[in-house]
Amino acid sequence: MTPPPLTRRVRSALFVALRTVFRAIPMSEAQRDLWRSRFLRQFQTVRPLPAQGQVASRYERRPHVRADERCIGYLEYSEEPLPDPLPATLVAFYLPQFHTIPENDEWWGKGFTEWRNVTRALPQFEGHLQPRLPGDLGFYDLRNPQVMRDQAKLAKTYGLSAFCFYFYWFGGKTLLEEPLSNWLNDKSIDFQYCLCWANENWTRRWDGRDDEVLIAQKHSPEDDIAFISHVANYLRDPRYLRVDGKPMLLLYRPMLLPDPKATAERWRTWCRENNIGEIHLAYVQSFERPDAGSIGFDAAVEFPPSLGVDVDATARQALLNPDYAGQTLSWRAMADGFVRRQPPAYHLHRGVNCGWDNEARRAGCGRTYLHATPTQYGRWLRDLIELQQDRPVFINAWNEWAEGAVLEPDAAWGHAWLHATRRALAPSAHETPIRPCVVVHAWYADVLGELLDAVHHALPNARIVVTTTPERAAAVQTVAERHPHPTEIVIYENRGRDLLPFLRVVRRLHHEGEAIVLKLHTKKSPHRSDGDTWRDNMVRSLLADGRGVSAFQAFSTNARLGLLVPAGHEVPIAYYWGANAANVERLCTRLGIAAPGHDATFASGSMYWLRLAAIMPLLDATLTSSDFEIETGQLDGTIAHALERIILHVAKANGYAVAEFGVGTALHRTNYPYA
Repeated sequence: MTPPPLTRRVRSALFVALRTVFRAIPMSEAQRDLWRSRFLRQFQTVRPLPAQGQVASRYERRPHVRADERCIGYLEYSEEPLPDPLPATLVAFYLPQFHTIPENDEWWGKGFTEWRNVTRALPQFEGHLQPRLPGDLGFYDLRNPQVMRDQAKLAKTYGLSAFCFYFYWFGGKTLLEEPLSNWLNDKSIDFQYCLCWANENWTRRWDGRDDEVLIAQKHSPEDDIAFISHVANYLRDPRYLRVDGKPMLLLYRPMLLPDPKATAERWRTWCRENNIGEIHLAYVQSFERPDAGSIGFDAAVEFPPSLGVDVDATARQALLNPDYAGQTLSWRAMADGFVRRQPPAYHLHRGVNCGWDNEARRAGCGRTYLHATPTQYGRWLRDLIELQQDRPVFINAWNEWAEGAVLEPDAAWGHAWLHATRRALAPSAHETPIRPCVVVHAWYADVLGELLDAVHHALPNARIVVTTTPERAAAVQTVAERHPHPTEIVIYENRGRDLLPFLRVVRRLHHEGEAIVLKLHTKKSPHRSDGDTWRDNMVRSLLADGRGVSAFQAFSTNARLGLLVPAGHEVPIAYYWGANAANVERLCTRLGIAAPGHDATFASGSMYWLRLAAIMPLLDATLTSSDFEIETGQLDGTIAHALERIILHVAKANGYAVAEFGVGTALHRTNYPYA
């Protein structure tokens, strides 16, 4: 890789030094934002050099099959009752860019829409979810009115209350307004909406900076009146979103106006004089955070990840593109920063983010927030719903496909983000496990009956789910039908041994309300002479002599208990690395956790009791079947073997306790008899 020119290194070093000094100067948040925006507008090409990751080896771990594989967390469309009334008004920002217009034909080429950006993206590092492709709604054209009807119905089904459409007005000229006009004229769409004037110049950079301007703003007192007059028909629509009975109008960047307070007063006066009445004015905290009242506005709207906490994670990534010049940041740190932020004195509509990655717009030099997951997004949203009460909560975004902020169903996650949105609206409840759930992976059908007997006698009320492969399904079905205990059978391709089928099925079980699971499999280890003894020892420790009931009760009484490992089978990783160290390191990078230390342990044999919440980082990972090797009888060194070694580590990193359980000798030494 060719090193950057010296001048760029010098300029970047100067940028970092100035930023350090700037952050140390005592000033208000609003003043700091203002000076930052002015500096970046003046010196747009000055950027810190991104921290470079390690170039992946020629044997890099990434799928090479297809770009639209479903990940473990994929969820199908579903309908469930919503609380009535809804505890909050959820408003998702909406980009109307998905149709052709003459201006885009001229600027970007005939037939351009945002989909062209979306589909050109490539993964830049291992685990990089690109391209981000649409799911059920497909590559839609917003000139088709049915598309917006379908979007409104889908949003309403999952608990959203309104869209906030970006509105593009440039001194009397509008862009991308056709979908909004269609919505206004289609009274069959029973869904609220509001407008956000994106009042910055339209540039080639897609980021609001002022170089390569394609169409400029023309802010003036006359333009203020022309704008409010133009959007008046939207404000009068009965479906238009109101706060305290007032139509809500958003402005993206108020500090670009010559005098935002004067503009606000002109708009209010015009609305009073033209039978609209009072309006609720809010600005978006995308680049600056002035006191809303000081500029004549009623409120501000949080807009994560903008103006959030940035923690760089680029150096850990295994780069697929050796010339990658982008940056990877921690979505978790960003979200946590917004959750912990103290509310300002003025009114603030809180906001959440469901991911961010603008690689599609900036090939090879995008900005990616890693480890955004539906589960953590849902928790963040639930917290804000409880804080905001009857005020709107804003979500960034419904369909920002080229920026990776998408609630709409996609090829990898399906409806998982929408499901998390709906779940966040439901009354919060503490996890109260009602029954144990047992997941058995059946590769050897002749052993399955023995395991079903052990479960039936120890846990007669347990739910049993058996995973198997297509070639073993008939034999497994025969055994299950002969057994008195009701059994569900789920068939997956033969990848990932017992681990990948387990992760797939328990992700679904978690959404169905299951919390505590016993993981078993028909272990024989035919390459060993003591494979049956190994299996029997673990099963007895986990189930026999009342231990199954005791284990389930232990989870009910200790909310921080994550895993119970059969006694004698928790062994040191350092001694039993085998050929798995590199794969473990890469998996931990994808999960966003540190790799296991020298004193870490793992559950040899891969049977244990666990709380699903404890391994949620794994269940939320974008792992797919293609991440796992084709099965050829490997004895070590596969992704499945690496997963076996990090289950306990993931639970501990997630704040849960791990303990040995049952009969046997706690070894923690190098005399483990089964390896």
